[in-house]
Amino acid sequence: MASENLKTLEEGVQDLNAWRRGAERAPHKPLLLLLALGALSRGQRTLAFPEVETRLGALLKEFGPSRKATHPEYPFWRLQSDGLWVVTSERPMRARQGNTDPPVSELRAANAQGQLASDVLAELSARPREVAQLAHQILDDNFAETLHEDILEAVGLVTPIEVVTSKRRRDPNFRNAVLVAYGYRCAMCGLDLRLGSVSVGLDAAHVKWHQASGPDSVNNGITLCTLHHKLLDLGAFTVGHDNRVLVSEHANGSKTAEEVLMRHHGATMSVPKRSDEHPHPEFLQWHRSEVFKERPLP
Repeated sequence: MASENLKTLEEGVQDLNAWRRGAERAPHKPLLLLLALGALSRGQRTLAFPEVETRLGALLKEFGPSRKATHPEYPFWRLQSDGLWVVTSERPMRARQGNTDPPVSELRAANAQGQLASDVLAELSARPREVAQLAHQILDDNFAETLHEDILEAVGLVTPIEVVTSKRRRDPNFRNAVLVAYGYRCAMCGLDLRLGSVSVGLDAAHVKWHQASGPDSVNNGITLCTLHHKLLDLGAFTVGHDNRVLVSEHANGSKTAEEVLMRHHGATMSVPKRSDEHPHPEFLQWHRSEVFKERPLP
């Protein structure tokens, strides 16, 4: 049976989702925690701010929403308010004007170090398997499932396969309903591979992620092959007005990349025959603002 400390820790991780401004994603604290768990799994308890600044900044660019700046210094300092993180430094640090956070320059100059709080470290050290379980709880609460393996690899955390199971309850009819609406074909490339009578390589992708309270309704789903599903969740492309595909200007590659993705830019994505099953504008707008990587190609 889980200890009271572990239950408190799990509740604290769940409470990270409490910060919301409308439908905006806030993956800063979750990614910092995953970075810390990855370090802990390798025997590293302390993270120096310059390391966090570089690695968390890269994680936010790849797996977070597109913003003008990533600001890894915010979660590095503010995670302390959740009781899960402690920051120490070689000298006192001045706060930014009108705020309690120290500026980036202070965190660097004072050699600021961050680590999981002592009670959290004690609990996870006594129960090493809970590191993996906690990591998957964070992933389940904050990121589309197609991104989980990539995030775990990026933070250097290898977890037992048996814990890789979402605890979220989803409508078991969602996938079939979306695939039926799209005629069992990828809306991007038209893949309709079958093995006998079984459809292979197709997913029902959420436009507005389940982790962002996106519903299990057909108008929040698109039938995509597994590759285009992952590209959608990474923000490599999105869907604009009139169901036109918009490819991010950050997407690049060889002739194969052109064939797989870039050639679809500006083309009309396949949609269901019933207009009420088309992707809803509200969900598409969420994806464009919270997942899509900045600007589309010209």
